[in-house]
Amino acid sequence: MGLFKSVISRVKKGLERTREALVGGLRSLLAGRRLDDALIDDLERRLLEADVGPKATARLVAGVREAYKAGRMERGEEVLAYLKRELKAMWPEQDRALRLAPAAPSVILVTGINGVGKTTSIAKLAHILKEEGRSVLVGACDTFRAGAVRQLEVWADRIGIGLVKGAAGADPAAVAFDAVAAGKSRGVDVVILDTAGRLHTQDTLMRQLEKIVRVAGKHVEGAPHETLLVLDATSGQNALRQAEEFARAAKVTGIVLAKLDGTAKGGVVVAIRDATEIPVKFIGVGETLDDLQPFDPDGFVEAMFEE
Repeated sequence: MGLFKSVISRVKKGLERTREALVGGLRSLLAGRRLDDALIDDLERRLLEADVGPKATARLVAGVREAYKAGRMERGEEVLAYLKRELKAMWPEQDRALRLAPAAPSVILVTGINGVGKTTSIAKLAHILKEEGRSVLVGACDTFRAGAVRQLEVWADRIGIGLVKGAAGADPAAVAFDAVAAGKSRGVDVVILDTAGRLHTQDTLMRQLEKIVRVAGKHVEGAPHETLLVLDATSGQNALRQAEEFARAAKVTGIVLAKLDGTAKGGVVVAIRDATEIPVKFIGVGETLDDLQPFDPDGFVEAMFEE
């Protein structure tokens, strides 16, 4: 991905908890042991505990059982090699690059519920875009929470980018309209629209999100060019439901999986792959501005299984 610097060591460090809990646990479970039905049952439990998801877990375990019954897999060490190979094969070739318009401004809509790391992810994205030489403007469309707007103001000042905000309680779509208009008139390369941290069960707020999408499209052809859904890796299976609900309201084109460094359940990346065709484009592996990384399936699996 040309816009982002892939720092492999950051990804490996960010996956320490997942690697220790999932792969480290599997090594302890499987090393030096011959396969039997009880051991395969334990394998299934470990995968589910790591939030790999029921669908992927069932498929992986079925493959192990079949190979065991056929005499092609006899020892625990062979299971690890099989899991690594199968996990890598799960992801099809997908365009994981950030979608930008052929002519400025490109409009990126960022959504997700409160507490998932959305505002921080926006700051990290804006920072890296600026590092790549692009001008950035952020629209603070979460007008219902003064704290969210203030947080964006602090980040914008720190990074050195523009910010458009409205009065407290103002129509979020009106702020989106003003931000896109400002980006267009100022010749800004990228406009990032923050949205209210709505719960996926709140239909009225989902309709508000749809309104923001319509407003952006009226101002700039094809906008939003990218709609990123930020999910919290620590929330496990709840993240899957959010992905499905938000995709219906906003035509999500990419997922940012935040807080991977704070969980032992990084296997949720696998579960998301099974639950939706939306590509995971970025992963958050730390607290600093440089800790937003492009998601590379092979690199991710290698980092998980590294000894």
